[in-house]
Order: sequence, then structure tokens, then C-alpha cells
Amino acid sequence: MRKKTKSSSPRREKIIDSASTIFWKKGYSGASMRDIAKACKCKPANIYNFFESKEEILFEFLFTQNMRLFEMIKHFEDDRTAKPSEQLREFIHIHVKHVLNYQKTSRFLFDTGLERLSKNNREKVISFRDLYDRILTGIIQRGVDSKEFSDMDAKLAARYIASMITRTIIWYSPKGPLSVEDIAEFIYNFSVNGLNKRRSVKRGKTQQNT
Repeated sequence: MRKKTKSSSPRREKIIDSASTIFWKKGYSGASMRDIAKACKCKPANIYNFFESKEEILFEFLFTQNMRLFEMIKHFEDDRTAKPSEQLREFIHIHVKHVLNYQKTSRFLFDTGLERLSKNNREKVISFRDLYDRILTGIIQRGVDSKEFSDMDAKLAARYIASMITRTIIWYSPKGPLSVEDIAEFIYNFSVNGLNKRRSVKRGKTQQNT
């Protein structure tokens, strides 16, 4: 997915990190390659030695962030030893920490980043979301199958949990009374309590268990 001449390097990573901050401050449209070069303390021509366009930098940022998250959660897919509730707690904590570590830049990119990508690059980033959904849905489905969670639509539950996590970038403040760990644990408790309720959700309808 990357050209051999554009392999990862400290300089390349510096450009991506600086650009993500510029995108957040000025907006993608308002940021220029000259702005990025200035932040990196180099000439614009130096940026083009690593990236062909501004869009490629944006893609690399989104791709890298999704890849980092995937590397941290991929082991859940084949792990059948831990209880689903324990896996869910670890999964949520990993994702919340990942999201809030890049809160400022992620807030902008969460809302507009994908819209700026070409169809081909957008599909590459979305493919990670599909992997994420599959892994989280699998955890919940195993909990349903083992009767640890109530019978419900695991895919729908996974999407709601993912939405709760990603929206923390909009409102969370490190100056507030809650730590990142507090937020992650709240989302876990809120989620698992819902999963353990004696109600089941299928095809968009709520059914009372007997």
C-alpha cells in the first residue's frame, strides 16, 4: 500500500504529525504544503520528497492511526480463553486511550477526514473500520452465545459502543474531574450493564425476555 521509496522514517513521521496539527488549526482546505513545511522547519520541496500531495499526508495519518489501533485489538479475534466481559473491558480501555491520545487532531479528522480522501484511499481506511466492527462484534457475540450477555443483535451493539467511544473526542477535557481511565471504565460499565439487561434487541425491535 506504500511505495518502497516512501517507507516509514522519523522525518516522514514528523511531517505527518506536524501536518495533522496544521489540519486541525487551519482546516484541511486552509492548510498548505508551505504551512506544513514551515512547521517542519524545511522547504516545501522537502515535503514532496516524502509525499506527492496534501491528500497523501492526510491519508497516511488516518491509515497510521487505524493501523495502530488494529495492532492493539487484533488478538481479540482469536482469543477464546478470556471471558467476553473481560475482553470487552480491555477492548474499550484500549480504544478510549487511543482516541484521547490524539484528541485534538482526531476531533477534526473524525468529522471531515474521510470526505477529503479519494475513493481508493477512503476505502482503504474504511477497511480498518470493518475489521474493528468484526472484532468487537465477535466479542459481544461470544458473550451472547455463552449466555454471559443477553440475546441481542451483536453488530448493532458493537456500533453503539464504538460511537460512544469515538464521540468522547468531542467533549472530553483533560482538565475535567475524570481521567481517561475513568471514562473508559464508565463506558465499559454502561455497555456491559446494557448487555446484561434482561431485554433483547433484534432487527431494531426491543423484546422483553420471559
